[in-house]
Amino acid sequence: MSNLSELLPAGAGAKSASFVASGTLGSGVTVALKSDGTVEAVTGVSSGIGSNSAFTAASAFPNYISSSYDSNANKVVLVYTNGSGHVIAIVGTVSGTTISFGSAATAASVSSIWLSSSYDTTAQKIVISYTDTTNSYYGKAIVGTVSGTSISFGTPVVYNSGNSYHSNNVYDPSANKTVIAYRDVSSSNQGKAIVGTISGTSISFGSESTFDTVFCQFPNQVYDANANKISIVYQDANTGDGKAVVGTVSGTSISFGTPITFTTNDLESMSGAYDSNALKVVYCYRDIGNSNFGTVAVGTISGTSISFGTPVVFSSGGVTRTSLAYDSLANKIVISYSDSANSNYGTLVTGTVSGSSITFDSSIIYSSTSFYGVGTFVTYDSSSSKNIISWATNSYQGFSAVYTNASSNSADFIGITDQAIADTATGAVIVQGGVSDKVSSLTTGSDYYVQADGTLSTTVSSAPAGRALSSTSILLEG
Repeated sequence: MSNLSELLPAGAGAKSASFVASGTLGSGVTVALKSDGTVEAVTGVSSGIGSNSAFTAASAFPNYISSSYDSNANKVVLVYTNGSGHVIAIVGTVSGTTISFGSAATAASVSSIWLSSSYDTTAQKIVISYTDTTNSYYGKAIVGTVSGTSISFGTPVVYNSGNSYHSNNVYDPSANKTVIAYRDVSSSNQGKAIVGTISGTSISFGSESTFDTVFCQFPNQVYDANANKISIVYQDANTGDGKAVVGTVSGTSISFGTPITFTTNDLESMSGAYDSNALKVVYCYRDIGNSNFGTVAVGTISGTSISFGTPVVFSSGGVTRTSLAYDSLANKIVISYSDSANSNYGTLVTGTVSGSSITFDSSIIYSSTSFYGVGTFVTYDSSSSKNIISWATNSYQGFSAVYTNASSNSADFIGITDQAIADTATGAVIVQGGVSDKVSSLTTGSDYYVQADGTLSTTVSSAPAGRALSSTSILLEG
């Protein structure tokens, strides 16, 4: 049961029903139906960003920042290199609009570049890939286990004993595998991918596969849960074109469809996510061929191929670094970037996908200090429904902040309480076809709408849209 029409079809004679309250409810309160069958007050939250929290000391030189969300521990794990190039990880805990951190742990005490991280939901482990510059630029991966506010690691494993650059991780939950895409410098800079399987605190790999024989740079992967496929977007360094290819994991191997070109403009700093509401893969990037504008392309996977809509600009002032995540509560794309037209300040913008395009809201500044290094990353914490932005400033210090998208449960409106109901107690709710006299100060003959914050107004609510109350739903007497 998810909405009022399923509970009480049109024409039903019931005027009220009994529900268990989730939270204490007053009389005359608009309530929403939860997935477990209980009701809660219709409420909404405004968008906003919390205060900055440092995850390193000043002059720590954090670089190659990546992050992932551990849904078992309900923690955010940041990974980065320090001033010595060592791979460092730190566990963050979100509470309200702030994030706090445990002690930093060393994952690899070698000079490293091009970090990427992902979370294996089956093994409940973090996987970090990186290039070990101390050891012939080997591609390596290591498995981390979160416990409380700390993280521990197994032994690093070599996935490519050649010169590897630009590693990027994604987890394929349908295959229960981690896929690492990278540029294989030792193999004519071709684009390669390899499938990893976690066992305990280690990871083993199948044979590598080539996804394109051109000079591939900056591959970024997204798992499409609708198609059960992986898409990789990358730069063809021979032409600068933006290209994409679809991969299918089977066992410990991955196969690919035919690569396509989605833009002939030179591009870099790609980052992507899957929009589970629109069923699309969404990538942002720096469009070098268009004055370094921040740009987004929305992709649709069909079989082993992918197509894109017309790219849309989100920053016409130019960007340097970009990162993208999907907020599944607000159904919004969240992009963090450095705005080169505004002193490389840390800036955030949200967008809504529709079809093969996207529209954007107004941008906000979250850090009035310019960026340092390869440094901004945004991750969605599904437990708190918050977005965690992490970056490094030109004071060589790492910071994170919590961003909240505006959201409301008003779309699940079911009725108005006919009495005060204590938390977990059962009480009456006036539903479709009923008459409520518990709401005061109403105008006779007017239609009212449930607003995002649960109040009633004759004006249709702005997003998230309100639900109408009229003579066909609940009659209000006040």
